[in-house]
Amino acid sequence: MAGCKGKIFGGAVAKKRVKKKVFSAVKAVKANARERVGQPKPEKVIEDAPREEKRKSKHKTTLEDLLNAEE
Repeated sequence: MAGCKGKIFGGAVAKKRVKKKVFSAVKAVKANARERVGQPKPEKVIEDAPREEKRKSKHKTTLEDLLNAEE
């Protein structure tokens, strides 16, 4: 009985019990919104800036650095 699902009790195969579906308000609200508005768009992948650019933008130039650069 390789293809049977369930446990064997004395030659008879016990059927698996079907689990009742419990009402979920969240799922109902989401399903209702999908019917009205439609499926949400897939998320977009935003490329991260290279590490060097992040470091430069992290530290703003100070007034002292600006004055020393002019000299």
